[in-house]
Amino acid sequence: MTSEVPVDPRRLKDTAFGQVARIGKAVSSGPRIEILQLLCQGPRTVESIATEVALSVANTSRHLQVLRTSRLVDASQRGTHRVYRVADPSVARFVVALRELGEGRLLELQEAARGFVADAASTEPLDRESLRARVLAGEVTLIDVRPQSEFEAGHIAGAISIPIEELKQRLEELPRDREVVAYCRGPYCLWAATAVRQLAAAGFTATRMEDGVAEFAAAGQGDAVEEVAR
Repeated sequence: MTSEVPVDPRRLKDTAFGQVARIGKAVSSGPRIEILQLLCQGPRTVESIATEVALSVANTSRHLQVLRTSRLVDASQRGTHRVYRVADPSVARFVVALRELGEGRLLELQEAARGFVADAASTEPLDRESLRARVLAGEVTLIDVRPQSEFEAGHIAGAISIPIEELKQRLEELPRDREVVAYCRGPYCLWAATAVRQLAAAGFTATRMEDGVAEFAAAGQGDAVEEVAR
């Protein structure tokens, strides 16, 4: 008979926590967290990611390899381009939770977050829970001011796609007897604040919603997110 090898609890713990630490190492870089946040909006080529995060393609590729090694992103080939996406919806929830933890613990991050709307008091978001409830109930006109490709990858149910660069030319598409709520990529995106200023200047009652697709999913409202392109 062969005797069973005794379980070493210390070794098991070292292995388990060491594997968890792989995720921590992967997100120990600001650019990599920004890349993850961007990929929460939809799949992207290396080149488009590099443009968005203001890095070289080579540097961006290195960051993506770290994220892929830690199983946070997946990649596929589309013609001559490599396309990356978050590996699982849980990654988006993790990115939101990480940001919210930072905002709750780091005064410097709280100050930086306030700077995103500091130049326009009228764009300050209302209570996020009540605003989210109004959006889900269809009580407002909801506009998604992200690029069309991101809208097609996933958007909040009932939203109208009006990319920020098209808003001024498409104001007549919006009813004036309802409040307009604008959203973009989340709290660290300026497009919704810009949209509110443009709408207010045109005589609309408008509000910025700081939540985006990832925040809705993280709040357990993933069923409120729809896809156009599959």
